[in-house]
Amino acid sequence: MASFSAAVAQFSRVSPSHTSLHSHSHGTLFQSQCRPFFLSRTSHSLRKGLTLPRGREAPSTSVRASFTDVSPNVSLEEKQLPKGETWSVHKFGGTCVGTSQRIKNVADIILKDDSERKLVVVSAMSKVTDMMYDLIHKAQSRDESYTAALNAVLEKHSATAHDILDGDNLATFLSKLHHDISNLKAMLRAIYIAGHATESFTDFVVGHGELWSAQMLSLVIRKNGTDCKWMDTRDVLIVNPTGSNQVDPDYLESEQRLEKWYSLNPCKVIIATGFIASTPQNIPTTLKRDGSDFSAAIMGALFKARQVTIWTDVDGVYSADPRKVSEAVILKTLSYQEAWEMSYFGANVLHPRTIIPVMRYGIPIMIRNIFNLSAPGTKICHPSVNDHEDSQNLQNFVKGFATIDNLALVNVEGTGMAGVPGTASAIFGAVKDVGANVIMISQASSEHSVCFAVPEKEVKAVAEALQSRFRQALDNGRLSQVAVIPNCSILAAVGQKMASTPGVSASLFNALAKANINVRAIAQGCSEYNITVVVKREDCIKALRAVHSRFYLSRTTIAMGIIGPGLIGSTLLEQLRDQASTLKEEFNIDLRVMGILGSKSMLLSDVGIDLARWRELREERGEVANMEKFVQHVHGNHFIPNTALVDCTADSVIAGYYYDWLRKGIHVVTPNKKANSGPLDQYLKLRALQRQSYTHYFYEATVGAGLPIVSTLRGLLETGDKILQIEGIFSGTLSYIFNNFKDGRAFSEVVSEAKEAGYTEPDPRDDLSGTDVARKVIILARESGLKLELSNIPVESLVPEPLRACASAQEFMQELPKFDQEFTKKQEDAENAGEVLRYVGVVDVTNKKGVVELRRYKKDHPFAQLSGSDNIIAFTTRRYKDQPLIVRGPGAGAQVTAGGIFSDILRLASYLGAPS
Repeated sequence: MASFSAAVAQFSRVSPSHTSLHSHSHGTLFQSQCRPFFLSRTSHSLRKGLTLPRGREAPSTSVRASFTDVSPNVSLEEKQLPKGETWSVHKFGGTCVGTSQRIKNVADIILKDDSERKLVVVSAMSKVTDMMYDLIHKAQSRDESYTAALNAVLEKHSATAHDILDGDNLATFLSKLHHDISNLKAMLRAIYIAGHATESFTDFVVGHGELWSAQMLSLVIRKNGTDCKWMDTRDVLIVNPTGSNQVDPDYLESEQRLEKWYSLNPCKVIIATGFIASTPQNIPTTLKRDGSDFSAAIMGALFKARQVTIWTDVDGVYSADPRKVSEAVILKTLSYQEAWEMSYFGANVLHPRTIIPVMRYGIPIMIRNIFNLSAPGTKICHPSVNDHEDSQNLQNFVKGFATIDNLALVNVEGTGMAGVPGTASAIFGAVKDVGANVIMISQASSEHSVCFAVPEKEVKAVAEALQSRFRQALDNGRLSQVAVIPNCSILAAVGQKMASTPGVSASLFNALAKANINVRAIAQGCSEYNITVVVKREDCIKALRAVHSRFYLSRTTIAMGIIGPGLIGSTLLEQLRDQASTLKEEFNIDLRVMGILGSKSMLLSDVGIDLARWRELREERGEVANMEKFVQHVHGNHFIPNTALVDCTADSVIAGYYYDWLRKGIHVVTPNKKANSGPLDQYLKLRALQRQSYTHYFYEATVGAGLPIVSTLRGLLETGDKILQIEGIFSGTLSYIFNNFKDGRAFSEVVSEAKEAGYTEPDPRDDLSGTDVARKVIILARESGLKLELSNIPVESLVPEPLRACASAQEFMQELPKFDQEFTKKQEDAENAGEVLRYVGVVDVTNKKGVVELRRYKKDHPFAQLSGSDNIIAFTTRRYKDQPLIVRGPGAGAQVTAGGIFSDILRLASYLGAPS
């Protein structure tokens, strides 16, 4: 056991007191505190595991804290610890000192800091703390490979030292490193024999990583001639364990020890170990999670430093997790309270306790990126008195958003709770007894129920404890239920100015509603530093993106699926392609086409289809068309909060999906007339659903392609006008035909010309039948409040009766000239009366009816002034009774129809929060 005796004796020498003991005291200490280690392997002590030797109550006068002794000619004045603005504190995490080059980079940053005095807190090299914990785990598991793992630790630090040190500095460090490794080997052997290590032994072993990185960095800085010492913070930082894996600093004792340390080690630059400290009994311990940040904050408070800079691998604190919200921005400033709230709710800022020491003295914390020195970082400090002069953008009121996943809601409900003192105490007493962590609490003022969130892994124990605690109340009916709602996430909005800003909550919930997110619970403290909502786990990222977009005016992103890439659909895709960059840069609108569905094949993408190559990509990666899979793919992307399906077909089957899509929160944009002109009950059901939800259904292009006909009608109705009649030429095809049916031309000749020019459907009978016009009439009739079916609209067909049964369009066109005389007579009769023929649709709101027919109009009538394929619609209303309101323009063609659809998509984006 000789080697282990040496290890324990060495442990006593290097414990936080670092007392220099004479041989007699060594023997006394070893015999009194380490006697259990000499018992047999089956002894009680070995079965229970190793315990850490207790240190002295106070440190002796000989303190080892650096490689060089204090110079004897240092004056007393120089040995006194100066505090205040002359000190700046830096903290470098394991990633920052992870390699020899990075340690050199850290040294450069320290040397370039023009502060008069600097204290630098360093973590162990990257991965070393994990390696040290692994040593403990292997040793107590009696895994012989702990020796090889320890050699790997030695090799890592030895190789780094050879890269950055030379001469006496290298020899000194390597000597100390080998000495430490030898002691650790003996100690780990003892742990191996015992099969267990106490927390104190573990803390002592794990803390070596910080000791080695601090020593190496100090030697690199001293190579440059800078007055620098390294500090083992176990000599200085005294903390009291409080349970729950936390510690409380003893500032008074720590301050006394710091002054004593500095009196023996005065210098301009101090390299201090992070993470490790001592208990009041001088037993090594750690500062637990994010301990190095905590060390830096405590040191900043002890030195009353000008600033504490936390160096990390990100540019600062983001307004939201950039892995979830690509548009998240770096925040220039945060108040202490904002940083506290965001870190509590899972944001990668600082641990909340890190903020406490510096907040007491108003010491600002800077978060900087060591790999991007040009980034200014984020400053955490007291709010500026000039904050009210900031521009009044919403992001000045809500600074950031954070989320916590894998939670469950517990709802304790019952009329017997109201007015009964101690109910909440009993509930949370039961929760405390099972050791569960309550993340959020919400209670209505009626006291009828208490709802709170706990980690999902703890909810079963919580529910069982509550069922047991309130068994009698549940049996008697005083409590109605203890319900668990699993699969929840918390979304928190954090901001100092929310308290003084009306409407912040309204904006938050409005954004969630527009993204079709259901809120399950709400909590807001009276300080109004945060508003917390509970949502379904699968909605969390979608909710986060929606609210971030609302407050930061980041891109309003819409995941789109295009159905029917025919003439109109492909033209729309071209327009989307051409406008994409302009919409992003000037209007913050990101329209991302996630899928294109044709009748036989479809193209899907997880990030958005390259619209310049969609045809080529469809050939390469297209798959068999499947509507269910298509919708699931476009809507299932939770990184994009809004989904829109654009139906560019004339298919009644696809129109039948609209209701289910809207119910799922999918917005619908379409020129397809089938849904709005189909069965009345289905139309009413569709419109009722639209009115009840924040899901939008836009169909401007169903009536006038790109003309604002539906929106004009809505505007009149919404402003209180009364519609009397809507009359119009709704068909671009029939407009073209009758505008050119003159000067002795034959009707069949004009129809053939229109067909060749692409104005008609492949079978011109689809246009000449008047059914398409009838559908537009029924849509406008229903928008005006009339409950009419398509069958209620009399339609005058221009297809001669004998030709309606023709087998093909070709046969129809061959037979049509036989009926030219009939059409010519009508045209000549009109001409003789000074009139023209126009094929119109009429909605007679006053008499609650509609009609589609060929009518005659005087040549000075607006309908007689048309040319080409223009449409014209006249609204006669109570306001526009003598002089109807007229909308006129191209009403057919792929470009204008696609433009009308595009306009609806942009209107949707505006409704969803894009700047107008």
